[in-house]
Amino acid sequence: MKKPKWVVAKEQAKRASASETVWLFGLHAVRDALMNPAREKLRLMVTKNAHDKLAEAIEVAGIEPEIVDPRKFLPPIDPQSVHQGAALEVKPLDWGRLNQVCAGQPGLVPRLVLLDRVTDPHNVGAILRSAEVFGASAVIGPRHHSAPETGALAKTASGALERQPYLRVKNLAEAMEELRSMGYLILGLDGEAETVIEDAVEGHRDQPIALVLGAEGPGLRQKTKETCDKLVRIDFARNFGSLNVSNAAAVALYAARP
Repeated sequence: MKKPKWVVAKEQAKRASASETVWLFGLHAVRDALMNPAREKLRLMVTKNAHDKLAEAIEVAGIEPEIVDPRKFLPPIDPQSVHQGAALEVKPLDWGRLNQVCAGQPGLVPRLVLLDRVTDPHNVGAILRSAEVFGASAVIGPRHHSAPETGALAKTASGALERQPYLRVKNLAEAMEELRSMGYLILGLDGEAETVIEDAVEGHRDQPIALVLGAEGPGLRQKTKETCDKLVRIDFARNFGSLNVSNAAAVALYAARP
């Protein structure tokens, strides 16, 4: 019996996911990935100079490096990438299920960052750094129309990708509903909102909070806005001004700290 098209598509997607690999580059990103026991490492290409700088991490990882002449160093990455003579092929990280990652830890009130179609890897990488600094439990985006795990994202994240959970879910609105059922207050960042974020958080600092940010320009989609508990804005010193999404995430995380 012929399989339905949706079954075939699902099986193909599963096979593609199983074979997916990522090339990380740059000394910092490669070192942190080598030191991460949860990261499956496949192939390491380094120049002699980079090898010497990464020697300890290479020994910890137990991987056999390919030492390449700098003039012949041609890993399958963008030729314009600042690789510093180090490139590592890895499998994407699996952080687990939403309800497990976002349950929080004993004694800590969780904070989350949700991204609505933020596709720029540099923005997402910067957000991961801020999320780690401010102790967010996870950064969450939709599986489609969001920045996947890439070398550029990892380099901008400056190691945070190895430590800061980054989940990509099938449906962002459904994930928001699941988080609400777990007790999260869901605040959407919107420049036109009447309420400033500090006022919305007051009285709720001991409650789990999820901050939802949209892509620069379009902002939050209508469905995303409707799924939020409240829309809030960052209060500016003057009547004009704007922040890019990574800066807005950092300010919002600070404003919503427990």
